[in-house]
Amino acid sequence: MTNENDTPAGPVDEQALADEWAQALQEQTGGSGGGSDDVFASAPHFDGAAPAPTGNNDISMVLDIPVTLSVELGRTKVPIKYILQLAQGSIVELDALAGEPMDVLVNGYLIAQGEVVVVNEKFGIRLTDIVTPSERLRRLSKH
Repeated sequence: MTNENDTPAGPVDEQALADEWAQALQEQTGGSGGGSDDVFASAPHFDGAAPAPTGNNDISMVLDIPVTLSVELGRTKVPIKYILQLAQGSIVELDALAGEPMDVLVNGYLIAQGEVVVVNEKFGIRLTDIVTPSERLRRLSKH
């Protein structure tokens, strides 16, 4: 999409470009009626500056992004020769104590702790402690 008044090396007419984007957005959403300025006004504008917070509307853009939630029973460090000797029935000792809360991680970052529960013959976790945002930042700075 080029403006007929622009030359390939010439400056871009920002209003014409904005009108083209507005028209494309209107076609994409199947909207009819209303001016192209209305459609463009609702589209995000990226000019390199951080957008001003506008409330709950911004969070809705990330609510459907999938993340990996995992529950960690414990950890241990072992040499590779030990891993190669593992067989069915082997026991691996973890650093967690029995009855200790388990870590709940989202994409590898600790967000909560909880205890194991069984619901309809499936394991689950009951959250007992949520990590505060300030605590999460403190833990991130240690890594």
